[in-house]
Amino acid sequence: MDNEIIIESELEEDTAVWETLLRRVIPAALAAEGVGVPCEVDVLLTNDEGIRRINLEQRDVDRATDVLSFPMFEYAPGRPPEDAADADPETGLIPLGDMVISLERARAQGEEYGHGTEREVAYLAVHSVLHLLGYDHMDDGPEKARMREREEAILGALGISRRQM
Repeated sequence: MDNEIIIESELEEDTAVWETLLRRVIPAALAAEGVGVPCEVDVLLTNDEGIRRINLEQRDVDRATDVLSFPMFEYAPGRPPEDAADADPETGLIPLGDMVISLERARAQGEEYGHGTEREVAYLAVHSVLHLLGYDHMDDGPEKARMREREEAILGALGISRRQM
């Protein structure tokens, strides 16, 4: 599948290792969810201040977080786009939306949870892809459980475990 993963960074550090990881994880998550049409996902790598600013501007929430997802379309969980009806006529790609990841927060959480930054960045990317595809976890009910199950299945298929690093 010819998905396009567009990655930008607001950070001064070299993000090549994270870009490589995201270019592996995001398409794998799309494939695992049965997305059979070419898609575009835009990713912004930032720090806690950058994601706090975006969270305030876009959601009126004045705090940093680990990842933000801004879907372009509303899909039902488990029912991804199947045809190119939503595709951009110029590119032929379906623009699924944007994700913003705070590498600062990912590093802290990877250390806190004991599985390292690589696993945390991969988890946040998969989590965001699922949001772009309509999954939600706003309550502690079955939708949250379904989302967590899909996250673990996708990461497991990639060989990215909680014990990594």
